[in-house]
Amino acid sequence: MREVLDDLMSRWNAGQEVGMGTVVATWRSAPRQAGASMLVDAGGEAVGSVSGGCVEGAVYELAETVIETGTPVLQRYGISDEDAFAVGLTCGGILDVYVERVSRTTYPELGDVAADIEAGRPVAVATVVAHPDPAEVGRRMIVHPDDRVGSIGSARADDAITDDVRGLLAVGHSDTLTYGPDGERRGEGMRVFAAAFAPAPRMLVFGAIDFAAACARVGKFLGYTVTVCDARPVFATATRFPEADEVIVQWPHRYLAEQAEAGKLDERTVICVLTHDPKFDVPLLKVALRLPEVAYIGAMGARRTHDDRVARLREEGMTEEELGRLCSPIGLDLGSRTPQETAISIAAEIVALKWGGGGERLTHTEGPMHHHDRPDSEPDPGGA
Repeated sequence: MREVLDDLMSRWNAGQEVGMGTVVATWRSAPRQAGASMLVDAGGEAVGSVSGGCVEGAVYELAETVIETGTPVLQRYGISDEDAFAVGLTCGGILDVYVERVSRTTYPELGDVAADIEAGRPVAVATVVAHPDPAEVGRRMIVHPDDRVGSIGSARADDAITDDVRGLLAVGHSDTLTYGPDGERRGEGMRVFAAAFAPAPRMLVFGAIDFAAACARVGKFLGYTVTVCDARPVFATATRFPEADEVIVQWPHRYLAEQAEAGKLDERTVICVLTHDPKFDVPLLKVALRLPEVAYIGAMGARRTHDDRVARLREEGMTEEELGRLCSPIGLDLGSRTPQETAISIAAEIVALKWGGGGERLTHTEGPMHHHDRPDSEPDPGGA
């Protein structure tokens, strides 16, 4: 929903009704992740995408029907290759799309949810997308780290769902959860889609050099909140790094330690050490490699620089397990030369580690291309 939120709110604020289709589950090579949304307004205008163009036509027609009837629908696309071609899902993937009518009447909490998202406050929306009792479909609960608004239908269901959704919210992950009709954890029949809106993950770039400017630009493109940090005020300026959200003048290791102590780093945080200067990067990496949870720690430098850096870190008491967390030399082997190409190499390594990709050319590989898919967890052949 995040990518269509501005368009959704303009219509919601104007008192209009829209049909909103949201991807709530995917299998195999489905092109979009859970949470991707598409809007169709009463005038027939479409905004957003649920499949990168594969099934938009079918969702468009379904959204028009839902606007008219007001009855939400959970629809599966691509249950087989034949069906996939029938609706245009030529990638062979499978996705579940939940289509609902959104207006001030059906979704009165949307204004507050949008305000939370805009302000960067963690919020999740838990919606019943399937239930043995059709009347229960569409029930919604808004979940924050310390409170909740609304109800799924019973205290038992509310408590179970709140607990699970907060776990997803902590890592910024949206998913469909399954329960019994009254929230039984080991039951089946009720499916709840939890759309988690956590603040954007952070990219910390250390070293105010031209490679850092390119890295900041790519980081913003990938959706990170980017910080550039360097101890040298003459180089660490907002003018030199217009893509960065903030430019910090401070010794890198002190800044990182302060951020960790303040609880501003998490398992989605990526750290790019581009200084390749021992007086900066050795103290910094001592802090970084001992952080309990970050997604990525990469350090720039030639292989000789890397060997010298590792030797210095060993002298500082770093263990082999700690050193094993370091991605150095930074990036994938793309043959990159320019700062921009190097930034793509770094970003490629971050993405590969995030999703479990190997970095090989797809033309030389077989099997699923989207590593978030769960090939061992096929959907129920009976459909949604």
